[in-house]
Amino acid sequence: MTTDPYFFGYGSLVNRTTHDFANPQPAQLSGWCRAWRHTDLRSVAFLTAIPAPGCVIDGMIAHVPDGDWLALDKREWAYDRVPANGSVDHALGDGIDVAVYAVPEDRHTQPTDRYPILLSYIDVVVQGYLHEFGPDGAERFFETTQGWETPVLNDRAEPRYPRHRQLSPSETAFVDDRLSGVGVRTVMPTS
Repeated sequence: MTTDPYFFGYGSLVNRTTHDFANPQPAQLSGWCRAWRHTDLRSVAFLTAIPAPGCVIDGMIAHVPDGDWLALDKREWAYDRVPANGSVDHALGDGIDVAVYAVPEDRHTQPTDRYPILLSYIDVVVQGYLHEFGPDGAERFFETTQGWETPVLNDRAEPRYPRHRQLSPSETAFVDDRLSGVGVRTVMPTS
């Protein structure tokens, strides 16, 4: 029996406006959390999933177009695709094969001032969580994500994240309030 390939998205892929993958469905991934990390492959910090026994994160599963991982692998080029079967709770039943994208522990480091988190990236992710999981789900995003001590570059005026989205005033206020609540240090672009 052939299984249908799906991926579990836990960052920008939760925001349906950033992709056109078929049949996105809310799901939960057990034994993992999100973390802001840096690799030498990117000039800014980004989210990765890291093993975390006892932790559960919300996200979306979506069908891999035509069963061909190449386009998705290209979008998620800084990550490895890792099988997540048995760790993902979803409503689609048996017969699907789920993978999660994660950077192996030996290939990422804690971000530093030199490699900040883009606020335009956070905005996209949190907007997705607000739309899919409501305010409680967006709160859980902040609670189940490590690395908030990393500075956040306020690039809203000139977004650097390629899939940035415009937030409503209430979404912007939600993001700003939660970042303040986790003690994020915001820095402004220098050029």
